[in-house]
Amino acid sequence: MITKKLFFITGSLFGMFAVILGAFAAHGLQHSVNAKFLAVFHTGVDYQFYHSFALLVTGMLMHTFSTSRLLKAAGIAFIIGIMFFSGSLYLYVFTANKLFGMTAPIGGLSFIIGWLLLTLSFIYSESGK
Repeated sequence: MITKKLFFITGSLFGMFAVILGAFAAHGLQHSVNAKFLAVFHTGVDYQFYHSFALLVTGMLMHTFSTSRLLKAAGIAFIIGIMFFSGSLYLYVFTANKLFGMTAPIGGLSFIIGWLLLTLSFIYSESGK
């Protein structure tokens, strides 16, 4: 079942792992990969961090205002986006397999859809009129 708790938990965990992965990049990975791969890894960490907050905000909106299908769909889109965008960038850095890099746009599209759904949830919301 998709609940606000799911978004609080996943947002918190994805945020925690973004900090861990960022520290790993700064203190360990920089000596193992070239500058291009390090930049790719940092992009994955950055987007994971941004969308961890988007998940937390989605959970808060569900808690405060509504449990609309649009908010639930937005949260799921953010989760899919983190997994496909950031996850594929991490795999690309560790394997140098370009196939992983080519799946990142699926995650990017999921992020865009998540933000659109979040916007639509405000437009169609009964709260705050």
